[in-house]
Amino acid sequence: MPGLFENAVKQFEKATRFFKVSDDAKKTLENPKQIIEVSIPVRMDNGKLEIFKGYRVHYNDILGPTKGGIRYHPNVDMDEVKTLAFWMTFKCAVVGIPFGGAKGGVIVNPKKLSKQELERLSRGYIRGIYEFIGPDIDIPAPDVYTNETIMGWMADEYSRISRKLTPAVITGKPVSLGGSKGRDDATARGAYYIIREYAKKHNLDEKKLRVAVQGFGNAGYHIARLLHDDGYKIVALSDSKGGIYTKTGSLHPDSILKVKQEKGMIDGVYCRGTVCDDIEHEDVTNEQLLELDVDILIPAALENQITEKNADRIKAKLIVELANGPTTIEADEILFKKGVTIIPDILANAGGVSVSYFEWVQNRAGYYWELETVQERLKKLMVMAFEEVLKAREEHKTSFRTAAYIYASKKLVAAIEAKGTEEFFRRG
Repeated sequence: MPGLFENAVKQFEKATRFFKVSDDAKKTLENPKQIIEVSIPVRMDNGKLEIFKGYRVHYNDILGPTKGGIRYHPNVDMDEVKTLAFWMTFKCAVVGIPFGGAKGGVIVNPKKLSKQELERLSRGYIRGIYEFIGPDIDIPAPDVYTNETIMGWMADEYSRISRKLTPAVITGKPVSLGGSKGRDDATARGAYYIIREYAKKHNLDEKKLRVAVQGFGNAGYHIARLLHDDGYKIVALSDSKGGIYTKTGSLHPDSILKVKQEKGMIDGVYCRGTVCDDIEHEDVTNEQLLELDVDILIPAALENQITEKNADRIKAKLIVELANGPTTIEADEILFKKGVTIIPDILANAGGVSVSYFEWVQNRAGYYWELETVQERLKKLMVMAFEEVLKAREEHKTSFRTAAYIYASKKLVAAIEAKGTEEFFRRG
């Protein structure tokens, strides 16, 4: 059975059927540039020494220094990290920022670590990959189960080792440590701008649209909040422990977040107070949420949530991939034939890396932008990318995903081939 990476490469190969690509470019884009694996010794609070395994992958840097998050998760493996770095390469090309793709990960359940252990692990990871990263080489950022505090520790550790303040080495930092305003909700806000554009082009009434969000982490919460504030009906939300669904009314993301912070879950609970006492709701699993009768489905959790096993039961007409790789290649084909529109991850969730780019620019310039400036520039970037992908989709009569890969691939291929191909060198 093909692995995650092999299936991801097939998405690129499918796009290359629509335009001429040299063998040189295909070979380059089907292989990662560099991979590092490190052992991270951590002294635990009980005095015991634990060794954690970490990875960092530079996939391709033809358009600029590599960029990509670091995730902490017990299921992290090299295949996953390599795939995420591959996707990031195309994601940066889609929105037109001068970065290549990278990704990092540590095999750990961060929920089982104390704050002190988490800090030691984070600093140890940076010591392990120190020579592999840098503002002009590779710029990490947060991902699953990492956040601005962890990024602050990592940036500080890099500066300690280099003996100079280097805020541009890491993005997603606290604003007080050189982070960018607007980075906290950037991934969701980018998707929000695209949903608004899609609704406008299809004359959809947002107040009638029913939305289900799988994954109530940072991105899931913010997309639910932004859409709720615009009048969309948020009818279902879930986290790793389960979810809730209402057939009438709309769930209130802020109230649910408050309960989740108090209880550690949203399964079986809702909010308190007048904003939601009159809303009837029921428990649903993550799997059930995907199959609800809604207009917009937003997977905002992990990979491989929509597969050939459940694709036929998906009722949403629009899927917006806030997570990386939530739809398998087999499910993609089934949904396309059903007439379901999927806004792919390499476009839908590119808001995060876009504002990370803004943060990197601000760090290097030593000049920081106001929130309105960040959001205005993000909107311009996302809308422009959406329009270009839409043009490619209409031109080639294909899915949004393949169109996004065509648009991104053309940029990457052009840069690779500009250095010379087999045909060029044969001519002498």
